[in-house]
Amino acid sequence: MDCLFCKISNKEIPSTVVYETDDVIAFNDITPQAPVHIVIIPKHHISSPADITAENCDIAGKMFLAASEIAKKLNLEKGFRIVSNCGEDGGQTVQHLHLHLLAQRSLAWPPG
Repeated sequence: MDCLFCKISNKEIPSTVVYETDDVIAFNDITPQAPVHIVIIPKHHISSPADITAENCDIAGKMFLAASEIAKKLNLEKGFRIVSNCGEDGGQTVQHLHLHLLAQRSLAWPPG
């Protein structure tokens, strides 16, 4: 499989890891859109949010737990945004389920 995030998860491509468990890894985004921009992924490949099933849905909770723990560790008490894109029209550019955690700037809605 030629998946960028699988390669990062397998440590084939270097990244700045900020959180890791047996199931989830989080790292700094290489093109940050905010002062804090962290990507949270499952270590097991799931292509997109559309591919979450009853059999693998526990990973979504683990990814949100990672976001919560990262936010506490980084003292993001003023708030943060979590974004997940799904499919081409949804803006997904890497075909591996992931969350973006963005913080430390005002994040207007709808996004820019």
